[in-house]
Amino acid sequence: MQHTTASILCNTCVRTVVAATTILGLSIPAAVLADWEPTKPVEFIIPAGTGGGADQMARFIQGMVAKHNLMKQPMVVVNKSGGAGGEGFLYVKESKGDPHKIIITLSNLFTTPLATGIPFNWKDLTPVSMLALDEFVLWVNADSPYKTAKDYLAAVKAGKDNDFKMAGTGSKQEDQIITVALDKFTGKKFTYVPFKGGGDVAVQLVGGHVNSTVNNPIEAVAHWRAGKLRPLCVFDDKRMPYKGKVTDTMSWSDIPTCMEAGVKVDYLMLRGIFMPGGASQDQVSYYINLFKKVRALPEWKEFMEKGAFNQSFMTGKEYASWVGKAEETHKTLMKDAGFLAK
Repeated sequence: MQHTTASILCNTCVRTVVAATTILGLSIPAAVLADWEPTKPVEFIIPAGTGGGADQMARFIQGMVAKHNLMKQPMVVVNKSGGAGGEGFLYVKESKGDPHKIIITLSNLFTTPLATGIPFNWKDLTPVSMLALDEFVLWVNADSPYKTAKDYLAAVKAGKDNDFKMAGTGSKQEDQIITVALDKFTGKKFTYVPFKGGGDVAVQLVGGHVNSTVNNPIEAVAHWRAGKLRPLCVFDDKRMPYKGKVTDTMSWSDIPTCMEAGVKVDYLMLRGIFMPGGASQDQVSYYINLFKKVRALPEWKEFMEKGAFNQSFMTGKEYASWVGKAEETHKTLMKDAGFLAK
């Protein structure tokens, strides 16, 4: 009873002091009242090479934040692609409690620890928000004889193992997971050729060094527009919704699904933001609000259409739940492909 009385008296004292400072014209320090915000430059980590989808999105966000003065402190993009992105994930894991680091993720959030056994799990980080989901498209060189996915995969079926080369980002990651699914569909093995980033992958196809890729739209769109690449199908259960012409004759929505060609493979990749573990709710809220401001920009809407993204957005428990389910899906896919670390 005495404790309750003391608490009431204490609360009364606090209200009296605050009221007195207001009456006397005194000010309470801004740091006490203000929401959290960065006090030094924020490192934006990309666990992948330059030119790929994650790199392009992070650098676009950095540019928009600077252009529209959305942060008082600068945002600095840093690529840490070593070990299939493991370098970046371990760097952020080891920065526990540092709110001045954020990381953009792709599927290597799941595939790298599952394939390599590095001491990392997404639960070592603090989920902030899903920015979008990325599509995958089967591409060939525009000079190739294949006009449809059905034509191309029929040629693969008719050939021998390793006759056709598929370029992709990293080993035992999303591009190779999709390639293994195509191996199973055709009954023939592709020669899978890994590169550091999606930009390099697209260039290899333009140069005719490989037969196909499963690049994300944003990684290949410039080459498609330039008449160098041809999209055959999208690995989704429905066509992309964007109807604006990318080339003289085609829009993203004109690309058929791979399922329309009989290929029962669909795959979407997370473009999400995480912080180091130990972040407080007000620090997480700062970045959620920052990315909401970015997503409200007309430039973001243009970027989403250019890259034909699925514009899903999640935060909080909904986001964490989605990530947990995606991890389980990847465990199954990796196990089926024989990619789990032993």
